Amino acid sequence: MIDERTPDSPLSPEIGWKRHWQKLLAAAIWLVIAGSILGYATFTGRSPTEIIADLLDLLRTPIGPLLYILIYTLRPLAFFSALVVTLLGGAIWGPVWGTLFVVIGANLSASVAYVFGRVFGQGVLSEEQAAGTMINQYARRMRRNAFMTVLIMRLVFLPYDLVNYLAGFLRISYQQFIGATILGSLPGTLTFVLAGASLNIDDIIAGRFGVSAINPWSLLASVVLFVGGIAVSHLLRQREQL
Repeated sequence: MIDERTPDSPLSPEIGWKRHWQKLLAAAIWLVIAGSILGYATFTGRSPTEIIADLLDLLRTPIGPLLYILIYTLRPLAFFSALVVTLLGGAIWGPVWGTLFVVIGANLSASVAYVFGRVFGQGVLSEEQAAGTMINQYARRMRRNAFMTVLIMRLVFLPYDLVNYLAGFLRISYQQFIGATILGSLPGTLTFVLAGASLNIDDIIAGRFGVSAINPWSLLASVVLFVGGIAVSHLLRQREQL
């Protein structure tokens, strides 16, 4: 019998791994997280709310920022939302330190996704994403002018990790990619860090929802930046279509 599992066959273990490595890795990460939480709850008898409070207390220790940056860096491998982690950074450390830690974590996260996109190629993008008209359009432009294209993709709020993986897959210059990422992501970072900083996370976890749990000035600044970002994004998209 002829073995049809050639290196290029869909049944090939090598191809299967390239297509599904991220799902397998994400599943492994979530299993470790779930197991750790379950073990901690079993040995301490803490409730889910108390476990969240304990995690926040840990993040407020001197090693907390390093742990937070590590979580942010590994986030794309577990399919975890960058928005949630960014809001958490603002809620714990406020607008100044929160922005610093988010910028570091977000750009390390972008670098990790870029490297994996470069190494694993098509395994990080679905066939639908790779064949999408918009993705093809930006891919062609990224090959011609990597810095400006990545900058625009950040400013128009295209999916963060998709841009990272696509840049790695196309093997564009890392220096241009990370430079455009730092500049283009900053407005969005400030917006959501300020949104997080407007929340009193301890009151919210304790179930004390009310006006006192919200800082109106931070929230207003976040809304202004968000509306401004949407307006700029809209103008850029119109210009892209000309």
